[in-house]
Amino acid sequence: MPGENLSRDEAQERAELLSVDGYEVALDLRSAVGGPEGADGGDGEAGPRTFRSLTTIRFRSARAGASTFADLVAPAVEAVTLNGVALDPAAVFDGTRVALDGLVEGENVLVVDARCAYSRTGEGMHRFVDPEDGEVYLYTQYEPADARRVFANFEQPDLKAPYRFEVTAPEGWRVWSNGAEESREGEVRRFARTQPISTYITAVVAGPYHYVSDHYTRTLDDGTKLEIPLGAMCRKGLARYFDADDVFLLTKQGLDFFHDHFDYPYPFGKYDQAFVPEYNLGAMENPGLVTFREEYIYRGKVTSAAYERRANVILHEMAHMWFGDLVTMEWWDDLWLKESFADFMGSFSMVEATRFTNGWITFANNRKAWAYSADQRPSTHPVTADIRDLEDAKLNFDGITYAKGASVLKQLVAYVGREAFLEGARRYFKSHAYGNTRLGDLLSVLAETSGRDMTAWSRSWLQTAGVNALTPVAAYDAAGKLTELAVVQEAAAGYPELRPHRVAVGLYRRTPQGELTRYARAEVDVAGERTVVDALAGAERPELILVNDDDLTYCKVRFDEASLATLREHLGSMTDPLARALCWSALWNLTRDALMPARDFVALVLAFAGRESDIGVLQMLHAWAQSALVHYAAPAWREEGGRALADGALRELRLAEPGSQHQLTWARFFAAVAASEEDFQLLGGLLDGTARIDGLDVDQELRWVFLSPLASHGVANEAAIDAELARDDTASGRRHHVRCLASRPSEAVKAQAWAAVVESDKLSNALVGATIAGLAQPSQRALLAPYAGRYFAAIERVWAERSIQIGMDVVRGLFPGLQDSPDTLAATDAWLAEHAGAAPALRRLVLEARDDLARALRGQECDRGA
Repeated sequence: MPGENLSRDEAQERAELLSVDGYEVALDLRSAVGGPEGADGGDGEAGPRTFRSLTTIRFRSARAGASTFADLVAPAVEAVTLNGVALDPAAVFDGTRVALDGLVEGENVLVVDARCAYSRTGEGMHRFVDPEDGEVYLYTQYEPADARRVFANFEQPDLKAPYRFEVTAPEGWRVWSNGAEESREGEVRRFARTQPISTYITAVVAGPYHYVSDHYTRTLDDGTKLEIPLGAMCRKGLARYFDADDVFLLTKQGLDFFHDHFDYPYPFGKYDQAFVPEYNLGAMENPGLVTFREEYIYRGKVTSAAYERRANVILHEMAHMWFGDLVTMEWWDDLWLKESFADFMGSFSMVEATRFTNGWITFANNRKAWAYSADQRPSTHPVTADIRDLEDAKLNFDGITYAKGASVLKQLVAYVGREAFLEGARRYFKSHAYGNTRLGDLLSVLAETSGRDMTAWSRSWLQTAGVNALTPVAAYDAAGKLTELAVVQEAAAGYPELRPHRVAVGLYRRTPQGELTRYARAEVDVAGERTVVDALAGAERPELILVNDDDLTYCKVRFDEASLATLREHLGSMTDPLARALCWSALWNLTRDALMPARDFVALVLAFAGRESDIGVLQMLHAWAQSALVHYAAPAWREEGGRALADGALRELRLAEPGSQHQLTWARFFAAVAASEEDFQLLGGLLDGTARIDGLDVDQELRWVFLSPLASHGVANEAAIDAELARDDTASGRRHHVRCLASRPSEAVKAQAWAAVVESDKLSNALVGATIAGLAQPSQRALLAPYAGRYFAAIERVWAERSIQIGMDVVRGLFPGLQDSPDTLAATDAWLAEHAGAAPALRRLVLEARDDLARALRGQECDRGA
């Protein structure tokens, strides 16, 4: 639609003209229930299901006679009034914007009465019908710019304002918004006026949710008491699984931590946390009403890594109350000002305030892997990015903005010191509360508190792209002692920046008992191409040199030949779990960079993963091993490698302690790599009860895990998949069912799945994702080959016609990466050459997929030569 993609220049021009005094938003959501349903609970034949949205905006203009616009994406506008004068909706509303001409200097009042559409894509006011009981649940999700799908507004982060929401909802429903409920008259609820906040973090949740309450109290330094009502909610169908006590425990621990360190009381009154269905993200930091994907409520047995992940997300969103909500970036260029900090503070607070004290291991092994991958793509960008418009912004919620930015902040803490960093944060909050900031605002307070010039640091770490590689180079004397140890720094091609790194270098050797342990360590400031570690001169010869020990900086770690040989033989003997995780991560980077054959990485996993104590690291190793086999292994070796992985997984499954989380993890991995008739017979037996592994509880979630490979390999037919749905006809069961059906090895099945996603918009966001996940099976490369050409023929149309979220899912999920040949690479290049004028965000997604394919082909060539 014209005007839907707001540009930075337009936002800057509007911010120079306007300031906003406040919003009054009245939503009538009674239309969410009743009336005909379309396929899968969607829209009926008459068009989208809509609700009434009545918005009053009080704002000021700097100039008389000026023109601007309000944002609104809606099927219809019934009335528009500006300063008491009725405007013709047909003349001023084009589907995405309301034109506002002839503003008066000073106060203006805009009233827009619209019919807005319920969403099935997770953008705007999402409507979900629970298949278990037919109940309807609503929630909003806006970032970066979908509040305009629910009410008329000025949709940019630097036009903050207070809000008053009024919601009319069906009888028997509960309703929440950012502010506490102040009054209720029949079906109408009125909520307290908020503090000044940005449009994208306003929120409404409504429906027959299961709700649990608690309370947080803290005595502040001045003797006053801070009282925060706590709430947590989920669908009624999940109530029996909802461990709200643990959610509240983590919430209170987080509130204690942030109040201890931020010296700024939580400013948004209550703290509700809603776990909602069909959510596109992990969570969203709406002040007073945080929303989470309901998959964080676990229906079956999961590992401690899953609970750690949930804890991290809860604390990440809580950190946003200060970094992002209280103080907000001016435009999406500085998205990192909230996301990098929240990502860092999520791990920082989790390690120091909760039971998950090994969170930095997960950060090193998981979050940074995401960053390293994103930072080596052609779409890499500085942490402070150049965001031209909203489509750019949507794509920059990536591994650089989150995980690289958080890694850089971890390096910053090592650089300026913990207390200087936290004092800088405290001054930042007090100076810019309820305002908007840019990079320079943060750097200035950090310069004050640390006494360091932040300009050069910022230029190297925040304003340049790419990841450096650090390699140890050692020299020894005749007696075997280190005469010199240097760290050599390399930059990526096209990104020549050599950065300052505060790193620890560890020396490791085996004890008489065979354990590989650290016996010497030194910290050094790496600068330029070569830095000598003077403190380690004279040390006895190590068997392993680990650069970036303790994970202080953001870099790719390389090994000298002796260290690499040690890891091939003794990686499982490393006693320190963080050091071991860093070595695994470095070996995976070598594999992705085509410096280690994929079969060698798989061999290392088969040899040593069974000894891995950290369950999160083990799960990453399983994912990496599977990726190595699917993408980086030479095609001629895949069958042999797949058999080896399946045999190794089954061996470790049988060896694992009965009932342990390691047993569960190996069971899931075995199902993921199962490839032989014997494997499928065992999985089938575990499903029908004719086979048993001591201690393994095959709950409903694990049943779907076991059924999935049976479906994709043609062992389980449609009747068997339908029978499983009959056992589990829930929202989760429906998603699993759709995925399993789409995964079957049949031309007709693939054609039907393709049409459901590409040629139709009837499926919800969750079912689009499930269909795509089922359609693309590595074991079905030949079956999927005809869809490579169809993909390139369809994606520009899909991008134009569908919401950006669904467009992203389709373009990423259906790229023919499994057709891993030079022909596919050439076809991708041809599309890019012929579509130079395509939407930049669409081209970026295709460029990223092309880069992944080219990387896979390089890896296969490396493996072929092994």
